[in-house]
Amino acid sequence: MNLKGKRIVIFVEKLYNELEFWYPYFRLKEEGTEVKIVAPKMSVYTGKYGGLPVKPDLIASEIKPEDFDGVFVPGGYCPDYLRVNKEVLDFVRNMHESGKVVASICHGAWVLISAGIVKGKKITGAGTIKDDILNAGAEYVDKEVVVDGNIITSRKPDDLSFMLPEIIKKLGK
Repeated sequence: MNLKGKRIVIFVEKLYNELEFWYPYFRLKEEGTEVKIVAPKMSVYTGKYGGLPVKPDLIASEIKPEDFDGVFVPGGYCPDYLRVNKEVLDFVRNMHESGKVVASICHGAWVLISAGIVKGKKITGAGTIKDDILNAGAEYVDKEVVVDGNIITSRKPDDLSFMLPEIIKKLGK
């Protein structure tokens, strides 16, 4: 599927999971998607395993939901930093309310929870945040990928090969 003309934000923060960031980044670019790396501030971010530093293209206060077709939140420890940033949460919430693709993997579901968009939804994430998902009013589903409306979630890096086809399919609609 050719996604030329589609634009997606991938958020990054310190201690991001390298696999959960770079696999979607390159896979979406391979499909022709314009991928913008966005962080709360302009800095160089190092991954959870100490490698592959990332410098964002834009900061969260510079982006508008109407300019993008989707958003992806990787895991690692970065969601814990992202979920306290108002601009990040507002962007994710507005993307969801606009019916655009909102995807997260592993601990990335924390950002969806803090954005207030999971109540009544079926989602998945790292097993260690199952209680957080349930307490936010969502139904936790232990599967490789869960699609509920425009929200697409996965549990761990091994699930990426199941998740990315669903994101690509949804972006292609």
